[in-house]
Amino acid sequence: MTTALETYPSTQTAPALTGIQHLGLTVRDIVASEAWYTEVLGLVRAFVEPHGTGDGYAVVMTRPGTGLFMGLDHHPGADATMFSELRTGLDHFAIQVASREDIDQWATRLEAMGVEHGALYETTEPVRRAQLTFRDPDGIPIELFWFGG
Repeated sequence: MTTALETYPSTQTAPALTGIQHLGLTVRDIVASEAWYTEVLGLVRAFVEPHGTGDGYAVVMTRPGTGLFMGLDHHPGADATMFSELRTGLDHFAIQVASREDIDQWATRLEAMGVEHGALYETTEPVRRAQLTFRDPDGIPIELFWFGG
């Protein structure tokens, strides 16, 4: 039986990739989302970038000292319904933390800020990892993810 991966060219012949450069999220209320990502995740505005067409724009945010960049996109004609991972497209995104203890510190921070989150998930199978999931103001799931190898 042939697997799907066996039908694609080897990754050894594909040009190099070094990681995700940034994530762009269409949001319902750009002002509220920017304030939330600043307060909860400690991101700061790096710059505002107009979209190539129309009158939309992105507020590009970063976490100083990291390679994390995120665009909060404003599209004037966007569908303003809450996010659902049950529609085609984004399911969630994950932000890596440096240590297992960071997950606990984030849980404490989120609780102190009144940000609801799911139960801590921790396992050793198939690899050692821990994660904590919560949602942004538009309902987009965010995972804080520690990978222990």
